[in-house]
Amino acid sequence: MNIFKKILGDRDIELLIGKQLRTGVVTASCIALLGGIFYLVQQGAASVPDYSQFKGEGAEYTSFRGIFHGVATGSATEFIQLGVLVLLATPILRIFFSLLAFALEKDRLYVLITTLVLGIILFSMFGGLKI
Repeated sequence: MNIFKKILGDRDIELLIGKQLRTGVVTASCIALLGGIFYLVQQGAASVPDYSQFKGEGAEYTSFRGIFHGVATGSATEFIQLGVLVLLATPILRIFFSLLAFALEKDRLYVLITTLVLGIILFSMFGGLKI
């Protein structure tokens, strides 16, 4: 019997991954909520923007560097975007933890399948391929 199975059973791994998902969602929600409150404090009294012309968002809202720089400078919109990033990272971390669990169990088929799924997701996010 695998030593990993002696220490952590399948149920323990499921509980650990479930706790990770709940923690990620609650953390992302708290970050976005605080960012929303901060946004209302910063922009609540501002006039209604002109929506007659479409203006796309700049890199400060759509890149990691822009979001982290905006958070460091105290911008509420980037703080909300940070909450979205944490929310997106939550299921990706779940796949990563599942990969580790399958590797420790020495289950080659599920390691291969999980690695493939993780690779596709990361390539889609960082490779510029929009699926």
